[in-house]
Amino acid sequence: MVILLGSANSSVLSRWHDLLAGHHSLILASSLSDVKNQAAALQVDMVIMHRVLVDADACAEIRSLSPAVKLFLLSDNPTPEEGLAFLKAGIVGYGNTYISPERLIEAVNIIGAGGVWLGQKVIQQLILETSKSSGAPDSPDLEQRLSMLTRMELKVARLVARGRTNLEIADELEIAERTVKAHLTAIYDKMHVANRLSLALLINQGRA
Repeated sequence: MVILLGSANSSVLSRWHDLLAGHHSLILASSLSDVKNQAAALQVDMVIMHRVLVDADACAEIRSLSPAVKLFLLSDNPTPEEGLAFLKAGIVGYGNTYISPERLIEAVNIIGAGGVWLGQKVIQQLILETSKSSGAPDSPDLEQRLSMLTRMELKVARLVARGRTNLEIADELEIAERTVKAHLTAIYDKMHVANRLSLALLINQGRA
């Protein structure tokens, strides 16, 4: 996996590089413009960004420049509110800048496999928000969106809502992982969502 590391802090860049070296192909960027240029020009699978380097608009722009790239944001002072704001901009990972070596490798592996990795506080906040509408009746809008999916796409969407990774979905449905990714691209377009977390929340919040 090719990972672009973006931070204006040389010690942070060095730490991330040392922790991930030997596991993945790494590219370093020390400015936001460098991150944007390299994400757009190179075959990058993931961008690990320092929060002080980007805002939500910058994350959205990077996603527009390279839609397939996975965005992992690390913050010096992570909070649920900040994490949720950036999730809406398209990130699929959020944690502390000085995350432990074991947790960083775990997070990168999960995100690389098509999952979402979040700090515990952000997860708790998402659960709380989801539970607020869990007793609501089925949403006609959700039912209409789901009706546009094929049978296989619906199965994939339901499994994403249960927290399955792409590899787990592929194993359960006995299809190739690349086929899961193709189904997800179609699902995001039909459901008008930006990523798998948005899809999962939409489905879970619409359930009775």
